[in-house]
Amino acid sequence: MSLSSKVAIFNAPKEPFLLQEVAVKTLEPREVLIKNEYVTLCRSDLLTYSGKRKEKTPTLLGHEIVGRIAAFSDSDPASDVCGVPLQLGDRVTWGIYASAPDDPLSKQGMPQKATDLFKYGHETITPDSHLHGGLGEYIVLRKNTPIIKLNEEIPLPVAALINCAVSTVAGALRLSGDLSQKNVLISGVGMLGIVACAMSKALGAAQVIALDTNAARLEKAQAFGADACLLMSDEQPDVKAIAATVLGDSFTIHNMIDFSGAPQAMENGIDLLSIGGTAVWIGATYPQRNVQINAEQVVRKILSIKGLHNYNEQDLVAAVDFITQYHQVYPFEQLVQGAFSLDQVETAFEYALENNPFRVGIQF
Repeated sequence: MSLSSKVAIFNAPKEPFLLQEVAVKTLEPREVLIKNEYVTLCRSDLLTYSGKRKEKTPTLLGHEIVGRIAAFSDSDPASDVCGVPLQLGDRVTWGIYASAPDDPLSKQGMPQKATDLFKYGHETITPDSHLHGGLGEYIVLRKNTPIIKLNEEIPLPVAALINCAVSTVAGALRLSGDLSQKNVLISGVGMLGIVACAMSKALGAAQVIALDTNAARLEKAQAFGADACLLMSDEQPDVKAIAATVLGDSFTIHNMIDFSGAPQAMENGIDLLSIGGTAVWIGATYPQRNVQINAEQVVRKILSIKGLHNYNEQDLVAAVDFITQYHQVYPFEQLVQGAFSLDQVETAFEYALENNPFRVGIQF
């Protein structure tokens, strides 16, 4: 029996999506067919749509997805990466990437940078490779894609967040080291920053401090574990003075994680770190000016600066564990607005750009 999938093809910024039906190809060994249930529009999707980020085209955007197993290839996987048996109809999440586990970078814990990397929601449509993004009714997961079965109790909009936003945050916290009884500064409280506040608190942080230029987002962060908020503005550019006012003159910040990607924010974070502190930079994934760092400050304060792009399998597992345990503790579902259909894909993107919510959702 032949199967087809409706897709919304992206060709160029601000051009209408091309809605069409395409045939679902015969699965190759170790491939899995997923029927998408819900996709949330990530910031990178919006930047690509608006032209601020370049992407290979034509393509199927969307990588923050959740779905159900619709078919296995002949050599179907017996279990997910946690050893849980997989069956038709199971709701699952999966890694944003597929890559060879024996690649040198994969062995170093960076499969998202392996030589044969394939990234869902970021690949060019070809006659032999089509269903690889969230803006389609089905997606074909290639071999070496980490897959994890999900608890059915997790709401769909929350489950969709796992394989991009939550997994990336899990990677950032892994690089941050032990946060138990540490004071953690979260710079930029968009979707990832909000998740980072909650996850840092769950990992035992003594105090979580949120830093942003948006007062409404800082207020929202308090519902996700933020103990204190620092509001930056052009009128008050002295971050140390603001921190001292809110936290006290003798404040100590052990870890800083930046999701804003703004050079000024990363520079401010370095200034605020105490001796032995660690900065992890996540948000700088678009062209910008160079960051200015005082090398003597880094040396004398014995600081560590780390960067992370995407995540690995360990982070995906940690993200699933966190959402499974805490989806009822923190109101993540409130962060996703709308339940647009695939036919309303352009309306969904325009709504996201005009209203700037944490996430906009498309439900199948």
